[in-house]
Amino acid sequence: MIENPLRIAMWSGPRNLSTALMRSFGARSDTACVDEPFYAPFLKLTGLDHPMREEILAAHSADASAVAQQLSEGPAMARVIYQKQMMHHMVKGIPREWMSEVIHVFLIRHPARVLASYARKMETVDLAAIGFPQQAELFSEAFERTGRTPVVVDADDILDNPRSMLDKLCSALGIRFEDSMLNWTSGPKPEDGAWAPHWYDAVINSTGFGPPAGNLPKLPEKLQPVCDQALPIYEKLASSRLM
Repeated sequence: MIENPLRIAMWSGPRNLSTALMRSFGARSDTACVDEPFYAPFLKLTGLDHPMREEILAAHSADASAVAQQLSEGPAMARVIYQKQMMHHMVKGIPREWMSEVIHVFLIRHPARVLASYARKMETVDLAAIGFPQQAELFSEAFERTGRTPVVVDADDILDNPRSMLDKLCSALGIRFEDSMLNWTSGPKPEDGAWAPHWYDAVINSTGFGPPAGNLPKLPEKLQPVCDQALPIYEKLASSRLM
């Protein structure tokens, strides 16, 4: 067992490069990854009918308190514990005390990109589903609980220059950058959640980060109001991102 591991909560919304970044950290020599630990408690508490709901509840603990304790106090088999956290999972009934014991990073992305990708997987899309209101709330709470301003990194900046941005991110976290973070082997990983067959099709076949993001996508008219609501939240955090 490793005493006093570095526990990183990497906060993201859906369709936000979060799984690729988990692959990147999972390729490090000193890191173990945890994939969306509150997904099953979130489904249990909300009753939402997400894809693969029954498989997720069967494969993962839906006991939110037990999950929270594991995240902050559980035995560590690696020096760095990387938690891929989804902001929209933090509904009423999910404990937050554990947030005092981890380092927080917010992985952000322009809402137009998030919406364009999310709408290809889900029929219903609203502001809460893509996590932007929760992003602002959790950013403030992370600061209040730790006394430390969370690190902010933009997914598009990573795609534009993976080596440079990952080096800066590692420096902000107090760990060394490893070249292994730039590439990984294709295929499923042991840490992947039961939902991987539905959500991770592209990442499972990947061996590294994709090309630069390019121009913003043009959204269908029905999604534009959601983007307009999310944009000020994104821009506020983007103003303090790693550059």
